[in-house]
Amino acid sequence: MPFYDLPRAELETYLPERDEPAGFDAFWAATLEATREHPLELKRERVDAGYRELVTEDISFAGFDGERIKGWFVAPAHRPGPLPVAVSYLGYGGGRGLAGSWSQLPAAGIAQLVMDTRGQGSRYRPGDTPDGDLTGPHSGGVMTLGIDDPHTYYYRRVFADAVRAVEAARAHPLVDDERVVVQGGSQGGGIALAAAGLAGPLAGVVADVPFLSCFRRATGLVDTDPYGEIVRYLRVHRHAEERVFRTLSYFDAVNFAARASAPALFSVGLMDEVCPPSTVYAAHNHYGGPKRMVVYPYNGHENGEELQAQETVEFVLSVTA
Repeated sequence: MPFYDLPRAELETYLPERDEPAGFDAFWAATLEATREHPLELKRERVDAGYRELVTEDISFAGFDGERIKGWFVAPAHRPGPLPVAVSYLGYGGGRGLAGSWSQLPAAGIAQLVMDTRGQGSRYRPGDTPDGDLTGPHSGGVMTLGIDDPHTYYYRRVFADAVRAVEAARAHPLVDDERVVVQGGSQGGGIALAAAGLAGPLAGVVADVPFLSCFRRATGLVDTDPYGEIVRYLRVHRHAEERVFRTLSYFDAVNFAARASAPALFSVGLMDEVCPPSTVYAAHNHYGGPKRMVVYPYNGHENGEELQAQETVEFVLSVTA
């Protein structure tokens, strides 16, 4: 894949006007208020995942509409709490998988709460959390699920779940509730930015190649999924463009990034065909707190892989020291 987006010098200063509806803050305040009417009810069950140096728990908590959200909690076995924690969100189509998949951060002394993504987990890693409120026609995946209205759109439920995951982490007896980081890549990076803008003070944010940013620009630059799902929907629903993008404006990671203040680590692949570099830079450049971008010029959506994983460990250790 050649370079297809803006030149790097322009990316570094790219600051598009935010597509933000007038009722953005009220919408999210009402969503979270309704979500919090349901008791969190963090449930924990110790499991033997075969890792003797780790404590592994199968957890669940009440997310949007009180629906149970599954997750893993993994922590170092021989380090007394309270511990720093990374709340981790997953890439598109993936679920929480096996508990043994999550050992790198705990091996560094950092507890990790992995939130299963409702209704996902059939593309590359299995999930265990159903989505209890399926609405409307959609063109595969979840990008257009309930897209006629922000109140029914799929990511309203997911972003509310993400905030509750932070609250679940803070409620865990092993966790230092002042040393909470949110973290994810691709879809998980977009969800992390949403949580950063909604969940109150955090110690840090990691958003690797964040998805769900600058929807209009992304759908005009790439034909790959998941953004391609929106394009296919509009090919059939030809008069729905303004309604669709109005809904999406309530979920644009750029708008959440502008409300966040914790130190943040971003990463971008300049040949990324899934999340265009300019959309990643838009979230980074609008981010409201101190931030750093790690750039992989000749990588696509995979960005730095093991190198970026190490960057994440070092960043989380630094902001939770």
